[in-house]
Amino acid sequence: QVQLVESGGGLVQPGGSLRLSCAASAFTLDYYAIGWFRQAPGKEREGVSCISSRDGSTYYVDSVKGRFTISRDNAKNTVNLQMNSLKPDDTAAYYCAAVKVALTSWCSHRPEWYDHWGQGTQVTVSS
Repeated sequence: QVQLVESGGGLVQPGGSLRLSCAASAFTLDYYAIGWFRQAPGKEREGVSCISSRDGSTYYVDSVKGRFTISRDNAKNTVNLQMNSLKPDDTAAYYCAAVKVALTSWCSHRPEWYDHWGQGTQVTVSS
């Protein structure tokens, strides 16, 4: 059974950093586009970042550009989201999602394109 498990969330002060990881079981992430999404209470799920399956193409929502970095660790079969200079507005539950793709340069910030989801990890940015 395909499973994604997020880790690395927590409570951090404004300006701090966290590194989220998305680990896969039962499949190899190499052939999947991976997206990171977040959802704050009362808000819609938002695509934060994504990375293509092979060529490393990435996307970042404007609000995180220059602060977040998505990357693959193929040896560990994980996709990481390094989050720096965190702001209170970054507070949300963060989810990773995967979809198997033929296009190696494609990923999407739209959640409807993804068919495997993790359970989420909470990120709280507060002083």
